[in-house]
Amino acid sequence: MTLAAQQRVRLVEESPYRYRIDPYGAMRVPGVVFASRTLLPDVASDRSLEQVVNVATLPGIVGASYAMPDIHWGYGFPIGGVAATDIDAGGVVSPGGVGFDISCGVRLLVADLERDALAPHLAALMDRLGATIPRGMGRGGVWHVTDRRQLDEVLLGGSRYAVAQGHGVQRDLDRCEDYGAVADADPAQVGSRAVERGLGQVGSLGSGNHFLEVQVVDEIVDAEVAEVFGLRHGQVCVMIHCGSRGLGHQICTDHVRTMDKAMAGYGITVPDRQLACVPVDSAEGRSYLGAMAAAANYARANRQVLAEAARRAFAEVVGAELDLVYDVSHNLAKVETHEVDGVARRLCVHRKGATRSLPPGHPDLPEDLRQVGQPVLVPGSMGTSSYVLTGVAGAPAFASTCHGAGRVRSRHQSVKAMRGQDLRRALAQQGIVVRGASWRGLAEEAPDAYKDVDEVVAAAEGAGLCRRVARVVPIGVVKG
Repeated sequence: MTLAAQQRVRLVEESPYRYRIDPYGAMRVPGVVFASRTLLPDVASDRSLEQVVNVATLPGIVGASYAMPDIHWGYGFPIGGVAATDIDAGGVVSPGGVGFDISCGVRLLVADLERDALAPHLAALMDRLGATIPRGMGRGGVWHVTDRRQLDEVLLGGSRYAVAQGHGVQRDLDRCEDYGAVADADPAQVGSRAVERGLGQVGSLGSGNHFLEVQVVDEIVDAEVAEVFGLRHGQVCVMIHCGSRGLGHQICTDHVRTMDKAMAGYGITVPDRQLACVPVDSAEGRSYLGAMAAAANYARANRQVLAEAARRAFAEVVGAELDLVYDVSHNLAKVETHEVDGVARRLCVHRKGATRSLPPGHPDLPEDLRQVGQPVLVPGSMGTSSYVLTGVAGAPAFASTCHGAGRVRSRHQSVKAMRGQDLRRALAQQGIVVRGASWRGLAEEAPDAYKDVDEVVAAAEGAGLCRRVARVVPIGVVKG
């Protein structure tokens, strides 16, 4: 952050887990950071607060520029950033508010199996998963999509198309955000380079912080809600974290370029070119939303196919079945209706590194979950706990909450601090079996490169964004 920005940013503590940045300069709304004192970014050294301020200048923004407890620096928006714009008042959509890994998200499945029953078979199961789950930077996926025609079916149908092709069951759609597919996807807005990158990657983890983990339910916090979700203490489960791979990355790249050129025609200026944006209802805005929805459906299909691969491994190695608890994205812009100043408004809600957390009674929830709220899936760093939360009534930030632990050390710094071989050995001593794509990839994702997920979740709950249901711990990790 520049010295001038440091001098203007003043964090005012409104409550133990809520801090306000009062508007100054071109800010149209305040900045609001949900965090504990120890999780707050350093004004002098962390540019993410400057990004909170920059987002507050977007045309049509309402409420505040919000940041979750796992906030860290990102492209344009901070990761952990939430912003809603009023579509009927010239509100904009910005690809920087979604990110490059469109619809990156988390899927949690539970097994009809206890930890003790799995223990004798864990190494064999991880060997099978390590051999069958494609991961890393390159091509290769569980599902071989033959051509552009079939890819368009994926882009339109998401998990629904995957299930129709034999990759899953109806419950997988009932327990997936948007019932498996985002509406208004428009494959025609997806460029040829994005198509080329996407053809060979359906059913693959990718790299970075993406993973497939075999976990155990370690603690039940809310027994009633856990029972509705299908969770019990000691139960084995599988968590999958991945997104839209190269296709989503290319879509973001293409549409940022388009919007950067188009902004002047709409009289829009932004403090950071990474916040390139256009009115939601403009031709360029509709084009991006159509392409973004197509990438979201690709990501849903990607996680669906990976879940089927995990099911086959469990069935073959231990004779167990896997049922879906929920699948939710944390990189998306959605058109939603929310009350603003007592009036229902049509908003474009950007959630970048933030998860939708619908409260009990919300009509978008499946009937069997409606009484307790939406499952919210928050993975920790490799080797640490992850959490299952639920949405709560009256939450701020347009029914949004944190998405993970939040990075505090760069990948380069992590590689300098620890070797992948040493990390794998240390995790093995904790009873965690790791199958990584590379030693460097493991070192990049060392647990101390991230914030303490326990503290992040405590801050999110303390801020009234969500409520804890259960904690899960890893016993096996497949890393990209």
